[in-house]
Order: sequence, then structure tokens, then C-alpha cells
Amino acid sequence: MGQPRPARNQSAWWRSAVIYQVYVRSFADGDGDGTGDLAGVRARLPYLAELGVDALWFNPWYLSPLADGGYDVADYRTIDPAFGTLAEAEKLIAEARELGIRTLVDIVPNHVSDQHPWFRAALAGGPERELFHFRPGRGEHGELPPNDWPSQFAGSTEPVWTRLPDGDWYLHLFTPQQPDLNWDHPAVRREHEEILRFWFERGVAGVRIDSAALLAKDPDLPDYVEGRDPNPYVDRDELHDIYRSWREVADAYDGIFVGEVWLPDSERFARYLRPDELHTAFNFSFLSCPWDADRLRTSIDETLAEHAPVGAPATWVLCNHDVTRTVTRYGRAETGFDFTAKAFGTPTDLALGTRRARAAALLSLALPGAVYVYQGEELGLPEVELPRESIQDPMYLRSGGTDPGRDGCRVPLPWTAAEEHAGFGGEPWLPQPADWHVYAADRQADDPDSMLRLYRTALRLRRDEAGFGDGPLDWLPAPGGVLAFARGDGLLCGVNLSDGPVPLPEHTQLLLSSGSLTDDGLLPPDTAVWLRA
Repeated sequence: MGQPRPARNQSAWWRSAVIYQVYVRSFADGDGDGTGDLAGVRARLPYLAELGVDALWFNPWYLSPLADGGYDVADYRTIDPAFGTLAEAEKLIAEARELGIRTLVDIVPNHVSDQHPWFRAALAGGPERELFHFRPGRGEHGELPPNDWPSQFAGSTEPVWTRLPDGDWYLHLFTPQQPDLNWDHPAVRREHEEILRFWFERGVAGVRIDSAALLAKDPDLPDYVEGRDPNPYVDRDELHDIYRSWREVADAYDGIFVGEVWLPDSERFARYLRPDELHTAFNFSFLSCPWDADRLRTSIDETLAEHAPVGAPATWVLCNHDVTRTVTRYGRAETGFDFTAKAFGTPTDLALGTRRARAAALLSLALPGAVYVYQGEELGLPEVELPRESIQDPMYLRSGGTDPGRDGCRVPLPWTAAEEHAGFGGEPWLPQPADWHVYAADRQADDPDSMLRLYRTALRLRRDEAGFGDGPLDWLPAPGGVLAFARGDGLLCGVNLSDGPVPLPEHTQLLLSSGSLTDDGLLPPDTAVWLRA
């Protein structure tokens, strides 16, 4: 299985961790049915150990009809049979830990699947209706939805209420197959605390919280008014009591939380990171930022500033299972990310995008705090524009076919260039491009200039050099379009986002470069370096 790696600062490992996101369905197929599974992940644990990550975050692996990629959970205590069994999950958690790799699971507290026992009982007219948001409709005959809240799926114009044959409506901020829970009900709170205990007792080190700012709703369910404070369903004050009680559960197991919190208000964002609430939250400002030196520096400064008052570490991420892959995004005219701007047929310069993605990897890994790496980013995978008939993402379906959806970043990984389906396993649930084998991990492992080798080297240096990870950052003087900063122990990072080559910061040693320097030792455009002063 490989050799375990010593982890630094065990008590606060999460402050500097590199966490690898595993979308199980697309990672590796161990039984040949075309769907990634836990057997596939277990077989690839040596690869992940050699990559050098500290933890794995698994997207939902629970029993689910997969109406929204597993974010419609029918049973939190059962692994979906497509992925394996609970016993296999326990083995995976234990085997990863033997290699020095911790495990984080995904919890989706805002809603459940319409196949969840609670909701099926609610549809039958049972008292479980109190666990959801059922309401009579408006209009003379109740034919209108109870309110006008917008869908949380970008581009969707469909209502967030579905009417039942008995005339009542139920709330679902996402798809109709994902009914929202009523977090005012004590049974909902008790159940989720028990779910947390269930997974902590099986050895997980932490929990990622999906849509963490959406759970609490205004009990009156008023119409949505842009700018109204407080918002009727986003970032309500009641949430903090929920997360304080969760923190007590986590502390009993030395577990940690990372929240999916999309909020423009930095002060309100920081409230979730107070010492008795969540440990960390995702940094969507950096993820969506364009490839622009001034914009990136502003994002970095604002991120560090909003975390400082509560003493929480920042997190850095370039891509995830919902977002256009980095290589593709950075190769486009518009290099930022916005759900509403996604469109079919957007021109992309993959060579340019790859060069920038390599530099961005060194930038993100040099910043203070923790880093999340989405599976396949270490292979430099591009976004795939799938045939429309192959797309399964409800974001595409609910947009009327205008939004390409998120399946393009979920295409199953290429492992072995010479094997059928690039070594993924059986015929993949989403089709791989004809040239997918050129990105295969085995081919890249033998190429000293590959993206995989860059990531492996960077993660090794990041682990070996105590000045990286959590700690101070000091900006250095730099030409326009260039980012240069110092970390601890004399470590420096320089990133050239300008149009021409620039001199390197003063240094005694070049540790790593995302690309070759010029013949006269200058840093070319779209290139990053790690240096020792």
C-alpha cells in the first residue's frame, strides 16, 4: 500500500493541509461497471500517498437516486451500492489513515432525497410533514406557489415549490427531488448530530458541509425582496446555534468542519469561523478570481483579512466538482468563473490555460493556510464539452439546455494510457474524449515536465519546508502584473502575470518553477517560481 508519511503539527493538521477532493463516481472503477467506486479508490491509495496529500474529501457516497450527483441523500448511514458497502468505506478510512491520509465526508443538511424515509412518510400524510416545509398555495384555489423564492440552480427559472395531489406545496431550493428540511424542528437537529457521531466513530477526521448558509428559513416564508436584511433563507442568525452544537460533537472526536459558505459580506462570513463554530470555509473569491495580478492580490489580501479576526486559516482552491476546470478557464478570454456566464462553444487556448494552471498551482500552494485539489487537476485535465445527449446534470436540464452544466469537470479520470477507457475501468458513465489517454497518470509519472510531476514535487517541498502552510505572508516590491511574496524561513514565491519576462526576486536558490526560465534567467509570462532568499 506504500509507506506512511509523517504529518506535521498533528493537533492542528487542518490549518496547513493539502486536501484532495474525490468525486467517487468518476475517480476509478474497481468492478468494471463504468461507475467509480470505493474499490477503485482503495486501489489508488498508493497513488494518492505518492502525490503527497494530507486528507481526502469525498463527495456524497451515500444511498441516493442521483438526481443531483449524490447531493440528494436517501440514507446517510448506507453507502450507495454503486460505490460499495459501509464495510468497504470503513476499510478505506483505515487504510488511508495507515498511509498518513485522513478522510473527510460530505454532509448535505439543507435537504434530503425525495426517497428518504422521512419524506416518503410525509407524502403519505404522516406527522413527518413537520420535518419539511409544506404549505398551502396562494390564489383562489391554492394554485400559486406559497412564495416567489428563486432557485439555487444558476440559470433555472423553475419554481422552488412543487404541488402535491392533495393541494399542498413543498419547498426545494434545488430540484423537486431534494425537499428542504425544517431546521426549526428538534428531530432534524438531533438526527444530524447523530449522523455526525456515526461517521466520526468510523474514523473520519472531518466533515464538509454543503450549502452551509441555507439551512435556516424565515418561518413566515415571505416573498423574496432583493437586498432585504435579513434574507429569508440565506445566512440567517439561527444558523450559528446549529453550528455551535455541531462543534461540540466534533470536539468530542477531535474532528473538523469545512463549510461551503458563499457570502459577499466578509464580516458575516467570518462569523461562521468563530472558535466555537466551523474550523474553515471554502474560499470562493479566490476560486472565481480572473487571472489578473491586481485582482488576485486583492482576493488574497481580503481573504487573509477576513480570517484574521477569528484566527481561522484561509483555504485556497482553483476548481471543484461544480466549476469549470482550471486549464480550460485560464485559457479563455474571460478567466474568472461565474455560473451565469457558462455557455457552450466558448473558445479555449489549452496551451495558454495549462501554462497558467501550472503557475496557479504554485501560487495556491505557497499561500498561508490549507489547499484543496480537485481530482484530475494534478493531471492538467481540461473541461470536456460533452454531447448534449450525454449530459446528466440537472443544472443543464433545468436551464432549458442553455447552461452546459457541471458534468464537463466530472468526466472519469484517465489512469493508464494503453488500456481501454484510459484505465478507468468499464465504459465510463460519462464519455471520455478520444485523446483522454494523453493525460493518463502513468504517462505523466514518467514525464519530468508533466503536471503530475509538478504537483508531486510541489507537495513534497510544501511538506518539507516548514515556512509553507499556515503562517505569515509579506508582499515584496514587484513590477506591474507580478505577484511576489515572502513566507517563513526565507521562502519566496513569484508569479508573472504580465506580458513580458521579468527578473526574479533576489534569492540564493531556485526551488521549483512552473516552467522554464528564459535563456538569460528571467521569469516568463504566466510562470511561477519558488525561491529561497
